[in-house]
Amino acid sequence: MDEAPLPDAARVGPFFALRTGSGDPGAEGYARIGEAYRLTGTGAAGPVLRARVEAVAASLRTDEPRVAASLVFQGLAARVWSLALGPAVLSGGVPHLRPDRLWWNPGRVAPDDLWWPGAPSVMGEPGRLAGPVGTAACVHLVPLHQAIERAYQVSGRLLWGNAASALAGSLRVLHDWCRAHGRAEAADRAVELARAQLGHPPLRDAGTLSTAPLGYRRRSCCLYYRVPGGGLCGDCVLREAPGRGIGRGTPG
Repeated sequence: MDEAPLPDAARVGPFFALRTGSGDPGAEGYARIGEAYRLTGTGAAGPVLRARVEAVAASLRTDEPRVAASLVFQGLAARVWSLALGPAVLSGGVPHLRPDRLWWNPGRVAPDDLWWPGAPSVMGEPGRLAGPVGTAACVHLVPLHQAIERAYQVSGRLLWGNAASALAGSLRVLHDWCRAHGRAEAADRAVELARAQLGHPPLRDAGTLSTAPLGYRRRSCCLYYRVPGGGLCGDCVLREAPGRGIGRGTPG
């Protein structure tokens, strides 16, 4: 098997990098990331996902678990999109990061939050990378979406909006890096691959990508405005934040 083309992408930033190499992830507090997508028999979050949501809630000082869960989803979506899109654009291959072999330590920050012992195999071939990019991300996003929607009662539409927003954010960082380093063709390829993801389900109706200048406007809200001191994100559908006293039925 070919080794995953991660080193080039890692130069873009920590979200585009992945810990690899030998070792014992379990001994260092990592769990297989697939465990985060499993619910208990009663439909509650399992210990890995619950611990992450509780940590984010404490960090943001929110008493609303669903708000923390929404932001957990968006953060992990940004990681997996970056790990798929960066190598596809810069090296012409997509690492196949299977949930049963990728390890996650939600107490660490990128790039050390995710660890693949050894080197993952590569999917895709030049000119045909849109499918592998979507596969590499959605193998994580689909089960995580299902888990958070059920366990935390977060709107499924809202979560796919988070996934689209995360992809647009990864695209923006990668596109700017490529332009700054004289790689105009790679910057254009990044837009093309991201547009392909945003043009098909489940992201097709999540928002609109613009390219002059590069930007994204989503059709839902991630609920960040409900965090104490929080506000609206730059791509939010809302024009002003509703008051926290307007019930729990916030936009999704």
